[in-house]
Amino acid sequence: MPDIAIARFAHEGNSFSPIPTPIECFTGGEWQVGDGVTKYYRGTKTEIGGAIAWLERRPGWKPTYLRCAGAPSSGVLAPGVFDRIFGEITTGLSKRRWDAVFLSLHGSLNTAEYTHADLEIVRRVRAIIGRDTPLAVSFDLHANVSQAEADIPDIVVGYKCHPHTDMAETATKALDLLERRVKGEIKPVAVIVRADAIIPSLFARTTDGPMAEVKQIAADIEKKYGLLDLTPYQGYAYADSEAAGASAWATADGDRALALKGATELVEAMNKRRPLLFKKLPTAAEGIARALVAAQGPIAVIDSADHTGAGGIGDTPGLLAALIAAKPAKPTAFAFFHDPDLLAEAKAAGIGARLKVRLGGRLTPLFGPPVEAEVTVGHLSDGKFTNVGPVYTGLGADLKGCARLDLVGLPISVMITGICHDTTDPDFFRVGGIDLEKLAVLAVKAKNQFRASFGSTFREMIDIDAPGPAAYDFSQFPFKKAPKTLYPLTR
Repeated sequence: MPDIAIARFAHEGNSFSPIPTPIECFTGGEWQVGDGVTKYYRGTKTEIGGAIAWLERRPGWKPTYLRCAGAPSSGVLAPGVFDRIFGEITTGLSKRRWDAVFLSLHGSLNTAEYTHADLEIVRRVRAIIGRDTPLAVSFDLHANVSQAEADIPDIVVGYKCHPHTDMAETATKALDLLERRVKGEIKPVAVIVRADAIIPSLFARTTDGPMAEVKQIAADIEKKYGLLDLTPYQGYAYADSEAAGASAWATADGDRALALKGATELVEAMNKRRPLLFKKLPTAAEGIARALVAAQGPIAVIDSADHTGAGGIGDTPGLLAALIAAKPAKPTAFAFFHDPDLLAEAKAAGIGARLKVRLGGRLTPLFGPPVEAEVTVGHLSDGKFTNVGPVYTGLGADLKGCARLDLVGLPISVMITGICHDTTDPDFFRVGGIDLEKLAVLAVKAKNQFRASFGSTFREMIDIDAPGPAAYDFSQFPFKKAPKTLYPLTR
């Protein structure tokens, strides 16, 4: 009966966010250990959910669930957070000898202590469990990876889908390969070939466009050469590290030359399609104007510069300012601002109360001043829901309360939340008191995951660029460690 240890430490750290990420971003969300892991993740379309299902099909395996922690993308982890979380994992791993270990990581973990923290994790785990204990890792498609990292685990499998609808499948493949490694059936070797750019994710969906082609090419190459896995990593554009940039990670069974060949062919395909990933976007004002003249709605105007899933802070006011300036005559809504103090004020005032408020610009003036407005409190809830869409299906979420504030004199509703959270699920808007089907325009902080859930809801989705920590044009951000040879840093 193989003893397998399972742990998760997943976070994507934005080097350009002005707000460090505290431990509470983990303890208030994905924060489980032991029996709590199976209760929390069972039946979810997540990596740990996939691992639980895999193990339940194998009663001969004995799992031990160590600390499983995850948080939405945000700023670099504050000092001490890495040691707090990873210390629990390493303490658990040190207690006995394991037959196998599985780690659910992101690949772009960025901390006060380490800019390439996932490498530090696999190094330390390997030192604890020894060279002979098979180690498997799952990564997000937006991982920034390095050959040093590839040389340590036995198995690494990354998501192939963006939006990320294949998290459980990724864990399943990683564990299938880990099982073969435990049985001695395979001897994995991995090679990474780096692409020539840091790429923005906005037009890098795998549902359509250039990266859909790359995804299919990767599958074809993997089959052609009989590789164990071939993942095109898009990288995370807002993590400033030596491992920044897109890459291809090929794993072969004992044949390094074959892995190199497969990864090289895939990177050539990625480099060829690079120009299609860089486009000119309209401003917030231009996007709002275009949406409001549309004959029919609803239409989404999407601001990815403050998207939580890319390390946004839920505080930039540019898109709301443009919506108010347009003076819409149709019903519109804005989602969202993360403002616990304003939420508390709305709760204390109650439904129907009239308030003078400052919206956005609470955390930093870097991306514009607060928007001053008079509102009525239109909706209040506890902010708790279960994801029902195709991303994080079945996983519980807690916004720590939310409110809908309706502007006086304009048909604009503004959603306020207690924490900074992705807008990817239909129930996010339900608990916010926003009926999407009754809107003409939704102005929303979002990106590609939003499209996975709402592709059939909106007649059109208009991407805009505005000031924010995850702005589409990141070439002017103060990169210090990323290779300056990578496009668009070469401009």
